[in-house]
Amino acid sequence: MGDETPYFVSVEEALEIAAKTSLNISLENISISKAHNRLLATSMTSPLDDPPFDNSAMDGWAVIHQNTLSATKENPVELEIIGTVSAGDGELPPQISNGQAIRIMTGAPMPSGTDSIIQIEATMTNPGKTKVKLFEPSKPNFIRRRGENISSGDEIFPLGTQLTPERLGLCATMGYHEISAQKKLKVAIISTGDEIVPVGQELQPGEIYESNSHGLAALVSWLGHTPTIHPSVADDIPSLRKALNNASNSADIILTSGGVSMGEFDYVRKIMESEGQIHFWRVKLRPGSPPLFGLWQDTPIWGLPGNPVSSHVVFRTLVAPWIRSQTHASGPIETKIRIKLADPVKAMADGLTLRRLQLELTEEGLIGYVRTHQGSNNLHSLAIASALTLLPPGSKGEVGEWIDALLL
Repeated sequence: MGDETPYFVSVEEALEIAAKTSLNISLENISISKAHNRLLATSMTSPLDDPPFDNSAMDGWAVIHQNTLSATKENPVELEIIGTVSAGDGELPPQISNGQAIRIMTGAPMPSGTDSIIQIEATMTNPGKTKVKLFEPSKPNFIRRRGENISSGDEIFPLGTQLTPERLGLCATMGYHEISAQKKLKVAIISTGDEIVPVGQELQPGEIYESNSHGLAALVSWLGHTPTIHPSVADDIPSLRKALNNASNSADIILTSGGVSMGEFDYVRKIMESEGQIHFWRVKLRPGSPPLFGLWQDTPIWGLPGNPVSSHVVFRTLVAPWIRSQTHASGPIETKIRIKLADPVKAMADGLTLRRLQLELTEEGLIGYVRTHQGSNNLHSLAIASALTLLPPGSKGEVGEWIDALLL
């Protein structure tokens, strides 16, 4: 590694360095029915007002408010019924005059001359359905006004908005049947190590099941992109070179796990030093201090630690924010919360500490407990955790201290 490569950087410095490496984001037009969780490729403006016309928020009667002010249960106001207007009937409702009422359904356009609605529950019609008695004044606020939700020409969603179910519903409300979306990034995942074997295969002495690729693939999918798990690679340079070349030919991003520390058999680090470009190596982060970032044949590569908790933490802390920044994504994103420590947490003197906590909601707020050992190989501790501490450098992590945490 050359002297120019930043070594043992802070999380903030790592993200600043990574931000200088850009991804080529392509776009595609897709049906709204296939756009769930996709990211907008452009900002989206509304071509119409919502609602597009004044309409009733209730089933009831459209009336002139001034005609109803004196209505009570004891002395109802009686109005002449001149018609009915339903939602979507395609006909213009009749004009109203003083002393008249029009039966109206929820969503139907307000007849000309009316300015309020009285709910049907507060009225009674005569046997011939020619007159209606009102037992209370009508309500002007029972009208949905044109454009009160959104106005034509408004920017509704910026570039990178993640299309959640609610946002997709609004896209349809605006009349969009097709969405300009960012193409999903292709992320190659390669695990390394002589000791790892695929799940489903019988373990031999000294072997363990390869798990990192499956956790990382799920994290990539959670971000809305496409993971591809490549075959695991043994600890030798030729095999690793071939795997990285294959991944670079097909993927936008490469994720490796294992082989990035300072040992003799950490071949990801070694091959990147001699044949790739390293932009930084090692981060002031616990767990997960050994990661590297750089380029392999112009493809961005994140070398993640082999310990499963470390690889997960590095992805959430570094990889996910970098991908979100590249795609201008609004989500998904972890929620930062405040919790009170019920157990002490040992923090780094010069780095960010993310320990696994289980949470309990009390009248005082969220209380965090350390109920498992914190080894970076203990994936069980992460699987049952509710949150990760966000202890800045030099924190005390004492019992009773209120701290920031990342909700999982």
